[in-house]
Amino acid sequence: MAEHACLDPALDSAGLYRLMAWLSPSFPVGAFSHSHALEWVVETGEVRDVAALTDWVEQILRYGGGRQDAILLAETWRAVTVGDTERLSEVAELAAALSPSKERAVETMSQGKAFALAAEASWLADGDALPSGDLAYPVAVGIAAARHTIPLGPTLAAYLHAFVANIVSAGIRLVPLGQTDGQKAIAALEPVVASVTDEAMTAGLDDLGGCVLLADIASMRHETQYTRLFRT
Repeated sequence: MAEHACLDPALDSAGLYRLMAWLSPSFPVGAFSHSHALEWVVETGEVRDVAALTDWVEQILRYGGGRQDAILLAETWRAVTVGDTERLSEVAELAAALSPSKERAVETMSQGKAFALAAEASWLADGDALPSGDLAYPVAVGIAAARHTIPLGPTLAAYLHAFVANIVSAGIRLVPLGQTDGQKAIAALEPVVASVTDEAMTAGLDDLGGCVLLADIASMRHETQYTRLFRT
């Protein structure tokens, strides 16, 4: 395995363009309305500065939803690439069932549905019909990338960067922090994104799991938080 799987020379300008479009804040998936439960830990004082925000996101990337999404995306990409529709349906069903709270389910399923609708309408690609039912976000992205023959490494890195950037953006608004602090957090998390990308390149469904229990509890607490700016 390469030192950084995200640095794949097979990524051409068309693939790069599509990843930048699909995973930019302007793509209509509603990511801006989700904080991944950060809103709760800001209110409790757990996250109050850029260092705490960076640490919070790193734990989620390495041991929580970020890592889990990366593995699900990779498994989806592989299934579509080899034309294994049965495997794809299995991954899609598992991804829809793995959320540890109602809000996490809303977050991944609503974004996945919006992504699939926008991508299907705007970016034509060959391929079999999508699995029946709504799709979790990493599954929807994995399908699109595979159908457009975009390499897995860059897709994972771009997805995880968007994952990080969205939570950091929420932190800028909630703590609040300055834009420069936000960029410092994103820069500090670059090697973490590379590490999780490399791991997901060889991981399978048996490697799924998480241990960021505070983040899971925070998502449950956020459901009844009195004042909320974000859906999750």
